[in-house]
Amino acid sequence: MKGCMFKKSVIRQSYLLPLLLLVMLLAGCKTSKVVKTAPVEPAYLSSKLQLTVPNKNGSITVSGSMKMKSGERIQLSVLMPVFRSEVMRMEVTPDEVLLIDRMNKRYMIENYSNLQGQTPIEFNFYNLQALFTNHLFIPGEQGVSHKHYNRFKLNQEGPVAEIKTKDAMGLFYTFKADGEEKLLSTYVADPSDRYALQWLYEDFRLVDRQPFPMLMDVQVLKNGNPEGGVKIHY
Repeated sequence: MKGCMFKKSVIRQSYLLPLLLLVMLLAGCKTSKVVKTAPVEPAYLSSKLQLTVPNKNGSITVSGSMKMKSGERIQLSVLMPVFRSEVMRMEVTPDEVLLIDRMNKRYMIENYSNLQGQTPIEFNFYNLQALFTNHLFIPGEQGVSHKHYNRFKLNQEGPVAEIKTKDAMGLFYTFKADGEEKLLSTYVADPSDRYALQWLYEDFRLVDRQPFPMLMDVQVLKNGNPEGGVKIHY
């Protein structure tokens, strides 16, 4: 593979908010039942995508694809319009993150153990997988079970349940779910709430007899204002 490695300092800065890597690539009921009855993640997911990315002229929509094998790999590709050739790719496994920018002939590869050695980050592959598949998660864990209940703070306001937890870095995670146990949003913020990631789920349709969001709106926020993001249309 031709290209140059991204500088390690860039990686560390992006992990100020763990999920910022994803955006950098593309952009630039009862509360107790929400956890208890979360559906099993699919063993394999393959889908064409439309990605809407903001730019200085408004936004641009490009095609792409996502392939995911549960517990093993997530691959997200972005295609060049007209020629339909791949221009960007992100591959994530439980051990490492690979970003390829073919237009600028560069790539970055890093493993989680190095990243976690630099900062006490708990976010992992399984948490990213949960984001893409509309699931609740515990930072650093592979799944959610009864033993994790004490990690959550649950609040019920009308039909919406709010579930909160935090990780070793002090990042706060807020999940919202409706009375039908559908996860509506995930919000991750640093302790000062200056930087945040907002992941919204919309346009639910039945897939294998379970509701699944056909639209995911991902935004990075700074002081509450959008700094960049992407809309993923399945």
